[in-house]
Amino acid sequence: MKITFYGAAGTVTGSQHLIEVNNRRILLDCGLFQGKRKEAFERNRQGFCDPETLDAVILSHAHIDHSGSIPCLIKNGFTGDVICTPATRDLCAIMLMDSAHIQEQDVEFVNKKRAQNGQHLFEPLYDKEDVVKSMGHFIGIGPKRKKEVLPGIHLTLTEAGHMLGSANVVLDIHEEDSGRDLRLVFSGDIGRPGIPIIRDPAELTEGADVLIMESTYGHRTHPPYPDSEHDLERIVNETYQRGGCLLIPAFAVGRTQQLVYSLHRLFLDNAIPDVPIFVDSPLATRATDIYRLHPEAYDREIRDFILKGNHDNPFGFDTLRYTQSVADSKHLNELKEPAIIISASGMMEGGRILHHLRTRIGDPKNTILVTGWQAPNTLGRKIVEGQEMVKVFGEEFPLKARIEQITGFSGHADREGLLGWAGAMEKKPEITFMVHGEAEGSQALATALREQLNFPRVEIPEQYQEFEV
Repeated sequence: MKITFYGAAGTVTGSQHLIEVNNRRILLDCGLFQGKRKEAFERNRQGFCDPETLDAVILSHAHIDHSGSIPCLIKNGFTGDVICTPATRDLCAIMLMDSAHIQEQDVEFVNKKRAQNGQHLFEPLYDKEDVVKSMGHFIGIGPKRKKEVLPGIHLTLTEAGHMLGSANVVLDIHEEDSGRDLRLVFSGDIGRPGIPIIRDPAELTEGADVLIMESTYGHRTHPPYPDSEHDLERIVNETYQRGGCLLIPAFAVGRTQQLVYSLHRLFLDNAIPDVPIFVDSPLATRATDIYRLHPEAYDREIRDFILKGNHDNPFGFDTLRYTQSVADSKHLNELKEPAIIISASGMMEGGRILHHLRTRIGDPKNTILVTGWQAPNTLGRKIVEGQEMVKVFGEEFPLKARIEQITGFSGHADREGLLGWAGAMEKKPEITFMVHGEAEGSQALATALREQLNFPRVEIPEQYQEFEV
């Protein structure tokens, strides 16, 4: 069996891992590379392998850095199945369409300048028609339902606890040439035990022969979730007392629903004032509708929350509004009284949050609350670093709003969580690959797996590196 690491090797984006066994080729995840715009555009357009020779794609979850290149794959000749959980399929239907819309807008903006300069015009990586075509390839498999996806290759998806529908990928393979049986586990992104809404990550006690494991926070420890909810309560109240607006840039899928649920609980406990709360993200609104369709993925806490009172909708309550139109969104910039605005994108690289930042970033009464990791060179990273002047829509603004960070809402397991997940394996993998992490996190986790858990061989692959296992 050969494994080639085409993405999320030495970085946390563009997850793509190719498995070649029994003259079959399986791609684990098919994500977009995200980073500096020009570099990302070139890497995504270049692609990674011949789509026509692929037999199947197995998708761990719907985040764009794991799923966003699927329409490219199908546009370029892939004819096989994209296999995932039903919730992941439903989320991809809206997230890939949103990705196509953003690409079309970006290319239209860039082409105006290129046309003026007589330069060759760009095309988006894919458009909405490509997304429509790609959705016909998706096949949903429920968790823990073992299925033969190719001859001699059986797939089981188990709960990863990262976001709605996220899964660990377990492949039980009978290798025809050698006659050996082996188990390959791909962690996808591993979530945190004890956070609300979705189930905790499942323990894979049987272990694996080969493990491909994420390492995003292999060097960090998150504060307890309740501490982060207390911090949210404090920040809401302090901003309200200053008469300011609380801006929360948030990923539309996962983080927005966590924040809404936490604010709902704080509101019911009278821990925060009766302040208007707006979710200003069309994608987040559609994603929240899909969350409502999949209560089978909820953990016991949220089921109890729904059952104990008149809270059949954990993502809606009296002071919360989901904006529907561009006009509704623009109206929020005219608000003079305190308010909470949750808007995408989470790294502040696009979307409606930019309009709210432009209006409110220069007022010290306001607060910008960052709840997720900010990639290098993004506007979010520059704001977290406290740069005196930042550019929004190409125009410089003084950064005078108060900046707050909460890391406990992260959907990724921290160092202890990752070690706990791996340590539950009774059979230690013969070889483990660290992916989906920057150098510091991958190296720290690799060392801990060797020294604390006695994993015999741990590799940190480089992009395009191949391994025979």
